[in-house]
Amino acid sequence: MINFSLLDLAPVNQHGSIAQALENSKKMAIAAENHGYHRVWLAEHHGMHGIASSATSLVISHIAAATTRIRVGSGGIMLPNHAPLVIAEQFGTLEALYPQRVDLGLGRAPGSDMATARALRRDLNSSVDDYPQSIRELQAFLGPQQRPPAINAIPGQDSNIPIWLLGSSLYSAKLAAAMGLSYSFASHFAPEQLHEALSLYRHYFKASKQNQGPYASAGLMAVVADSDEQAHYLFTSVQQQFVNLRRGANHQYPPPVDSIVGLCSEPERHMINHTLQYALVGSPATVKAKLLRFLATTDVDEIIVSMPIYDIEARLKSVELFANCVA
Repeated sequence: MINFSLLDLAPVNQHGSIAQALENSKKMAIAAENHGYHRVWLAEHHGMHGIASSATSLVISHIAAATTRIRVGSGGIMLPNHAPLVIAEQFGTLEALYPQRVDLGLGRAPGSDMATARALRRDLNSSVDDYPQSIRELQAFLGPQQRPPAINAIPGQDSNIPIWLLGSSLYSAKLAAAMGLSYSFASHFAPEQLHEALSLYRHYFKASKQNQGPYASAGLMAVVADSDEQAHYLFTSVQQQFVNLRRGANHQYPPPVDSIVGLCSEPERHMINHTLQYALVGSPATVKAKLLRFLATTDVDEIIVSMPIYDIEARLKSVELFANCVA
């Protein structure tokens, strides 16, 4: 029906370990490959007790080594945190190790609190306003050797790794269109401007060496189980985590509960329902119906789903059931 992919945050479960979280990411990637997913992406976050993918390129290599065909990459690397040369070298190395399988998705948010962002920045005078120029630098490092010889990314040079721009607002949609890059909208946590961003991206797209036409994906959360009731029970983990984030509570990923009603206020429940309005939660039949409605209204070229489920066996089952929904 459509290309479908997996976004993994390497969640660290309550009372769990980083090592187990990374092992679970490997299991998820293997399952995704076995069930026909197109790519697996890891996201850069820092200083969060519930996420183990801060050293994103290392985790990408970890899952790429455990698979053979599926594309791997970042969803995304927060480029303002890094020198473009460093990212070119890291992803050039990944491309050398896993040829024709690597994607480089970029974002401009810090992926952390501001104190952590300041600790990450290579230059305290740099800002997200430098983002377009940083992308151009990165493209140059990943392209042919510069003439006359200048700074070269080794590895990286001539790797021509596909670059994606990720976003939750109109800014990245316009920038991806202007640069002729693939675009992924974060509708799994920022639904407000989904349709306008896709429209702007398609309208203003300019052909490039990478893409002759626009190519857009959208992020969705998916929790698929044997019944609607079981899926909604499993979904309470991510609902709790969103409440924790809103309260500024930095916790590991929580186990599901029978109901979140007693754990949060009515305004918090309203926030959750609005933020996660596109989440695909339910039995295979329920999820397939929701997915078809989403595709009909967005006409995206690809969907990328995160599986915010506490128990790894339930998460792996959701990977399988979702693939059956899309087939």
